[in-house]
Amino acid sequence: MKNIHKLLIALVALLSAARLGASTPNVILCMADDLGWGDVGFNGNDVVLTPELDRMAKAGLRFERFYSAAPVCSPTRGSVLTGRHPTRYGIPSANRGHLKREEITLAEVLKDHGYATGHFGKWHLGTLAPDYSGKKNRNPEKNYMTPGMSGFDEWFSTEYSVSTWDPYSPENAHNGIKDPRVLFYHNGRNIVDGPGEGLVGDTAKMVMDKALDFIEKASDADEPFFAVIWFHAPHLPVVGGPEFLAMYPNLDENTKHYYAVITAVDRQMGRLRKTLKDLGESENTMVWFASDNGPEGNPGKAGRSQGTAEPFRGRKRSLYEGGVRIPALLEWPSRVEAGRETSVAAVTSDYFATVAEVLGYTLDEKDRRPYDGVSLIPLIDGKMKRRASPIGFQGHGMATMSDDRYKLVHNPQKKRQRSDNGTTPIAEWELYDLLKDPSETDNIIEKRKSVAAKLRAQLEAWQASCAASDEGADYR
Repeated sequence: MKNIHKLLIALVALLSAARLGASTPNVILCMADDLGWGDVGFNGNDVVLTPELDRMAKAGLRFERFYSAAPVCSPTRGSVLTGRHPTRYGIPSANRGHLKREEITLAEVLKDHGYATGHFGKWHLGTLAPDYSGKKNRNPEKNYMTPGMSGFDEWFSTEYSVSTWDPYSPENAHNGIKDPRVLFYHNGRNIVDGPGEGLVGDTAKMVMDKALDFIEKASDADEPFFAVIWFHAPHLPVVGGPEFLAMYPNLDENTKHYYAVITAVDRQMGRLRKTLKDLGESENTMVWFASDNGPEGNPGKAGRSQGTAEPFRGRKRSLYEGGVRIPALLEWPSRVEAGRETSVAAVTSDYFATVAEVLGYTLDEKDRRPYDGVSLIPLIDGKMKRRASPIGFQGHGMATMSDDRYKLVHNPQKKRQRSDNGTTPIAEWELYDLLKDPSETDNIIEKRKSVAAKLRAQLEAWQASCAASDEGADYR
């Protein structure tokens, strides 16, 4: 009888914990750097070795239309943490501006809800020291903003990209800069001589080692955790490790290095998934994986920038699909049915609203700033068949607005003559049906004038809203 009573008490405790856990899932946001749509097995590449990500795709939800908020890294990373478009908070491009202190970050929100918060890898949202930046034209004091100033308790981060293999070796110095301040900082302390025994070699492993240590400590303390794991690969400098290079014996040297660093990231995603299972955390942990933009190389592959966005048009720094449509996955066993795929459009700005809905978090009435992301919980639960609002993009001389089917492109860099007098140049507008023409080859703007007019009105209203945000309207 006594044993039955103990069993009942344990069962009640287990059920209570399950109910609590359902409302406080762990959250892990993983991101590769410059990984193209076609650079992974789960999107059809039959040469690159990404077995762990492929297994993750089969165990979770694969996105057919997932977008980075920008075609370059810094702006996209800010959208992940704020749920807002980069031009709202002053990061229009890479290495420009910093994440403003007035912004509300996902790390701050989760920390207020009792989460342990950690950032690991590439930061790119401000300088990590007030008196130094690896970028010559960047004011380090003005742009000083670390993960620790943005809601993260624990951080092991670099200001921007470093070599994908042995970044502390002088021969792998990014842009020839050998100052250790361009490398890792751990909670504000610059790691000068390397991160220690067992943490040399693969940069992705250095990052994951620190992330797993953070996750294990939070799990042992029975704390929900929020981990941002931003890999450096396959961004330049692309240097593959010997073990991974040996996996591609029949490829040319450049492609061999490129695929090697992707497989190195894949290896670390496998370690993450295994650790979560071993800790008993996998069922109630949402693990997201995506890229920050399309593949490097303009107008195409060059040197070790061997990524592909095929079949899409454009690459990094372009707002055509290849610059912003990215590989993306979500694994969350307790809520996401294995093997699902979706063609509903989603964007990195959606992370904030999605996690906020899970927490039941809403902004204070006095601080109703505009958000560009929407919650993907209805999509995760199989109830969202189409996106409720279009997605706006602007930057690098272009602007676009996309709904579930059509995409309007404003490309002022292209000029054509007006038919009325033949002398006044106007900006070129393009319209594509992404369902029929995902490669954006057939401009149908003359055939769908009403669709174009509607999207143009939405684009211009959204741009005006972003401009007001950038001028500080959201912080008053």
